[in-house]
This record gives sequence, C-alpha cells and structure tokens, in this order.
Amino acid sequence: MASLSFNPIRIRHPTGESRRPVSSSTCFSKSTKTNPFQVPPCSTESARNQPGTRRFRFRSVSSESSVSLPLEAEATDRLDDPTAEVSYLDPETDPESITKWELDFCSRPILDIRGKKIWELVVCDDSLSLQHTKFFPNNVINSITLRDAIVSICDDLGVPLPDKIRFFRSQMQTIITKACKELGIKPIPSKRCLSLQLWLEERYETVYMRHPGFQKGSKPLLVLDNPFPMELPDNLYGEKWAFVQLPFSAVKEEVSSLQTKFTFGASLDLDLLGIEIDENTLVPGLAVATSRAKPLAAWMNGLEVYSIEADLAQASLILSVGISTRYVYASYKKTPVATSEAEAWEAAKKACGGLHFLAIQDSLDSDDCVGFWLLLDLPTPPV
Repeated sequence: MASLSFNPIRIRHPTGESRRPVSSSTCFSKSTKTNPFQVPPCSTESARNQPGTRRFRFRSVSSESSVSLPLEAEATDRLDDPTAEVSYLDPETDPESITKWELDFCSRPILDIRGKKIWELVVCDDSLSLQHTKFFPNNVINSITLRDAIVSICDDLGVPLPDKIRFFRSQMQTIITKACKELGIKPIPSKRCLSLQLWLEERYETVYMRHPGFQKGSKPLLVLDNPFPMELPDNLYGEKWAFVQLPFSAVKEEVSSLQTKFTFGASLDLDLLGIEIDENTLVPGLAVATSRAKPLAAWMNGLEVYSIEADLAQASLILSVGISTRYVYASYKKTPVATSEAEAWEAAKKACGGLHFLAIQDSLDSDDCVGFWLLLDLPTPPV
C-alpha cells in the first residue's frame, strides 16, 4: 500500500529519452457492450509485489515575518501555536512565476468565543512555494472579503495577482467566482487541487485538532459533492477502450513529454507529492483509441480531468471532471470474469496509492499518445 508525502524540493521534470507504447489489452467499442474489459493478468500482482510509498512530509511555515525567518524557526513557532496564521513565499522562487493558485474558503471544526464556527482562507500554488492562511469570523463571509484578502496576499508577499485560481468546493463557487472576476482572475472549479487538499489533511492533524476551539466529531459544513453519474456527451466518446498498464518509468517519460511535445493532457508534480514507486511497478490506466484522437483530446483538455474509477455495482467506468461532474465513461457486461478484472484494476490503482492515467491514442497499437493525463484518486479531505 502506498503512502503520500510532500517533497519540499521543487519539481524538475525528467527529460524523456523515448516514448514507450501503451501496452494494450483487448478493447471494446462504445456500441458493443457485451465485451468485458481485460486486464493484463500480471498487473495487480506486480503492483502488490512492488508497492509504492507516499508519506506525507509537509513544509511547515508560520505567519508573522515568514519570508525572512529561517524555515526551521517558523515550523517551531507554528507547532507551538495552532492559532498562528501562515504567510510564506519561497525566497528562491521568482514571484512572477506564480501564476496559478489553489484556494479553499470554508468553515473549520473550530468554535470562536461566540460559539460560532471559524472560517479559514487557505491559499497555495501547486509547488507550495506560496502558502497563506487566514481565519475569519462567520459573519464576514462574502465575495468582498475574499477579494480584499486576495489583494492583501499579493501586497504582503510581493506577488502579482494570479492568472487562474482553482477551487474544489461547489458551494463556494458563487463567492469565489465573483471575487475572481472582479480582479480579472479566471476561476477554475476543479478537484485537481492536490497540493491544497493534502495540505488541508495535514492541517487537520497538526493545526485544527490542536486548536483550543476544536470540536471533535464536527462534520464539515460544506460536504463535497458526489453526484449520480450522467450520460457521456457525444463529443467525448472514443471508439475503443482498454484497461492498460505502464511501468512507472514509462509513466514518467509520458509526463516529461507533455513538457517537450505538443500533447494534450496534464501531469502531477511527482517530486512534490513524494510518490515513491519502483521504476518497474505497473501503473494502471485506461487507453481510449479513436480516429478523431486530437479533437477528443482537445475536448478532454478543457474538462479538468480528475479520476477514473470502476463502479463494480453498475458495471461501468466513471470519469470525474471539474468539481462535481461525473460521467459514465464506458460500460461492460456484468459477468464474474469482467467483475474480477475491474476489481483487479482498482486493486492495482490502490496499490499505487491512487495513481493512474488516461491515454488517448489514434489506435491501441500506436506508440504515441495524443493526450495523456496523470491522475491521483485521493480520499476526501476531513474538512
């Protein structure tokens, strides 16, 4: 079983020497729903025999003069005082390079002196070079407060307004969208706020639970949506589908190629996430083949693809995009063999700590991907 960590060293993408073909299994078309998925028989066992590790080691900082204080002193201050707020910019990072933020604005399981839940703004970039938190009383939660807070972060840390801000709570979409648009920032509803979600998980254990106002057993005020999956739009259909697998070394090559070739898709900061998997471990994925691979990949590129999961009860694959949009991406005939294969695919994904991928190709025998999305299925944050 894999665990998760944060590596404080900024990502340096490896340069891929060559592309490896996606090794395909028997596929099925969208119009033929009687053919089951087939998983290479060695995939699950290989993943189990060579488990990845993901241990959570977070770069902790505190507020006050965090830009100038030594990192070790800041971490000590924050651990001593769970009420301290964070305001940090990595001095080795060019402020102009931070153009995308991840943001959460939500209540916490903490009561103030009035007996009301405290709200908190948490902001970071995907490399955690920028980190900021601030507590708010519940009676000032609106787009104006958020807009002013965003401006204040830029002023305090000396960074420009971001071009884009990702957020993962649908209930806050109106407030966040309004605040962003007033500042000329593009709001992006997306669950691909992985650094932010993992930071919140860390803060729950090291900050919120130690806060004097912490309410044990308190349920999140804004629960994340998990709606019933919808029918897939026609423009997102492929012609053939297959469970596939790639060695972790080949996955890294595909991620690297996103930086060097004009390929649709999205990567993950593997260095930052601290994903430690043996180079030969087989990472599960889904390959989609179609004669209109480029148009399909272009459509998928604008969807903020988050994860793919096998729904064993409904004998289908579910594609999650954006904040709360879920599609039935493919279906198969529910047989003991097909169910076993879907279970094996999910087990392989779990053995890799939730890491998996989506590849779009002209054909399943192609050596190249037109689109490649590296995905990480994370548990819901505790707040």
